[in-house]
Amino acid sequence: MPSFLTHEDRPLRPADDWIKSANRTIETEVAALDALQASLSNGLAEPFTKAVETIALSTGRVIVSGIGKSGIIGTKLAATLASTGTPAFFVHASEASHGDLGMITERDVVIALSWSGETQELASLIGFTRRFKVPLIAITRNASSTLGAASDICLALPQVPEACPHGLAPTSSTLIQLALGDALAIALLEAKGFTAQDFKVYHPGGKLGASLMHVKDIMHSGDHLPVAQTGMLMKEALVLMTQKGFGVLGVTDNSGTLIGVVTDGDLRRHISDDFLDKKVEDVMSHNPKTIEETLLAPSALEIMNSLKISSLFIVENGKPTGIIRTLDLLKVGAA
Repeated sequence: MPSFLTHEDRPLRPADDWIKSANRTIETEVAALDALQASLSNGLAEPFTKAVETIALSTGRVIVSGIGKSGIIGTKLAATLASTGTPAFFVHASEASHGDLGMITERDVVIALSWSGETQELASLIGFTRRFKVPLIAITRNASSTLGAASDICLALPQVPEACPHGLAPTSSTLIQLALGDALAIALLEAKGFTAQDFKVYHPGGKLGASLMHVKDIMHSGDHLPVAQTGMLMKEALVLMTQKGFGVLGVTDNSGTLIGVVTDGDLRRHISDDFLDKKVEDVMSHNPKTIEETLLAPSALEIMNSLKISSLFIVENGKPTGIIRTLDLLKVGAA
């Protein structure tokens, strides 16, 4: 059994040293990202462009593989690709030679990650892609390695020092693998014209799903809409406001265009002996703030918060099609 060090075996260093260590790590990793960015402007530009084109034009899926820390990064890359419109999944390098190679077809593209490029477990995967002419994209530090030399496209990463003081724990190396994978996924997203609406299809749940919901998905419409036409007396309007339960009433002209709203504040400002016999247009606030159905839910909430209002009408060509409340947006997690 290995003997693990505890604080009893070796005293902890002062807390100030921990912050210094954290800063050194971040500085080292920022430098690694700078090196990666510099390489994208030089030798890495052409193979990166070719990789995006190869994947974008593929009629199959992207199979990502690796082992160890590179495998973990590969798992994340596959998930990011899949969620941004590029069908992808991860095949563990060790499992590939035990039947998982059967998941790969001639229409697919394989991305293999290995910092050294000499990962023995990738041998069967490399051989399979060469035998069946499956495009192979390598993400490695060593372009002349077994993986780099065998690949159709080699995304050669810059040599960067690890943040680990012993130069052993993968830190900077895995970070730039991750960053390059993200860059590849986003470049593909943009190349394909992947929209926020497309994104929503793959992310229907949780806070992310709520942030991609449109106002149309949440608003109250039809018979629920609290709208009165000009000429209605306030004694009737009050009944309508109470029935609809939104605390606000929209006012339309003869063409159905929204020209004002009656709020609780308007009621208080215009209260008088003849209040109930007034017409809605005499009480309403003119030129109300409105939004369109295609607005994203978080944007609608931001507008409502900035205006300090709890209800907002949705219009199409000036005519009210729905109403939304702050409560509705909070319920779906748009905050």
